[in-house]
Amino acid sequence: MQASMAMKEADPALGFLTRKETEVKLPRPTRVKNKTPAPVQITAEQILREARERQEAEIRPPKQKITDAEELAEYRLRKRKEFEDLIRRVRWNTSVWVKYAQWEESQRDFARARSIWERALEVDYRNTTLWLKYAEMEMKHRFVNGARNVWDRAVSLLPRIDQL
Repeated sequence: MQASMAMKEADPALGFLTRKETEVKLPRPTRVKNKTPAPVQITAEQILREARERQEAEIRPPKQKITDAEELAEYRLRKRKEFEDLIRRVRWNTSVWVKYAQWEESQRDFARARSIWERALEVDYRNTTLWLKYAEMEMKHRFVNGARNVWDRAVSLLPRIDQL
């Protein structure tokens, strides 16, 4: 008798659960007693300004002065490790690849920069911004043949893209 009662109460869409078991209980809304406007009105801008003033300043590491070749090598190694770890985590994020390649370019290490551009293109060769920035890097530093090779590859792989 009780089994049939439980079957009546159970909803077939819910499986073996009853409607009562699946109800969401919301807290009661609080009642506002005094509905008269405050004598001094505060705007959203004031609230945001006060919140910004009370916020603590962001803590940044001090600027590092690199004095010798050994420190420079350590700095480059540390930055490369950070970039590689970031790429391992978010491989599909093209902005990370672009930043990494541009950083290598700023270090005047063009072979590494090219290697990074090529790795990024292995991940997503259909991304036109990667091709454009790669070719731009080659042209900016007057590597004409390198730029020509990049353009040729881009046009042959993506013939219908007007940007290329």
